[in-house]
Amino acid sequence: MKQKIIPADLSPKERHQLIIGSIAPRPIAFVSTIGDGGKHNLAPYSFFNAFSSTPPIVVFSSNRRVRDNTTKDTLINVQKNRGLVINVVSYDVVRQMTLTSVEFPSDISEFTKAGFTPEPSTIVSAPCVKESPINMECRVNDIIRLGEKGGAGHLIICEVLAMHVDENIIDENNRIDPHKVDLMGRLGRSYYTRASGDAVSTIYQNVLEPILGFDGLPEHIVKSEVLTGNQIAEMAALHELPGQELQDAVKAKYPENREKVAAELIAIGKAEEALALLI
Repeated sequence: MKQKIIPADLSPKERHQLIIGSIAPRPIAFVSTIGDGGKHNLAPYSFFNAFSSTPPIVVFSSNRRVRDNTTKDTLINVQKNRGLVINVVSYDVVRQMTLTSVEFPSDISEFTKAGFTPEPSTIVSAPCVKESPINMECRVNDIIRLGEKGGAGHLIICEVLAMHVDENIIDENNRIDPHKVDLMGRLGRSYYTRASGDAVSTIYQNVLEPILGFDGLPEHIVKSEVLTGNQIAEMAALHELPGQELQDAVKAKYPENREKVAAELIAIGKAEEALALLI
């Protein structure tokens, strides 16, 4: 049974926790900017994602503080200077990163407080974080204000002008290896997740070829009380029903407990045999 919640009925703090607990994990934008007098500023934002590759557009939101409805230094800085750097957060530096979420006076550099090293960028005035495996130099194309109350966001729409990628995280196909980049994601409250190791899985789906789909499977399979939706989906992803020869062979091999056996076959990548067994 699901509980119906009307966000407007909640307090700002309750509403914030409901949203960030529901939309997770979220990537973290570790944003470096330049303040008055050339002071370096560094702050993490988990209301962040990529929205276009051509042009390369990423967006993060700097929200008004729920506590006192004030705005953050990052927003103030990019309103004056439209250049910034988005640095990704790997497991190696996540605890350091959390130190930058402390509200320091604007004349204090979070680089210094959290022990990060500023490196000169090639296009924008804001520095890169040396310890981050990927730095994105960005131009702010637009800032969209979403409200005036505490918790209201400012969407900062950024175009990526240059990227600096650690060679050690690139695989043999010149792509970023998720295990090597070892990124962190944000959940609700103080929870984080590590996107590497056993937390990473491969789910391949060819989007160009037709599939059976759930509606192409026999009804008794779709309504199975033994198989999960994910297990049924492995069979629904097949392009056609198994032939009679395969059906006869697997049914002769597994005459009993067929749904249980089918689940075991699916677990080892034999969805076609599983479907042949259940037809």
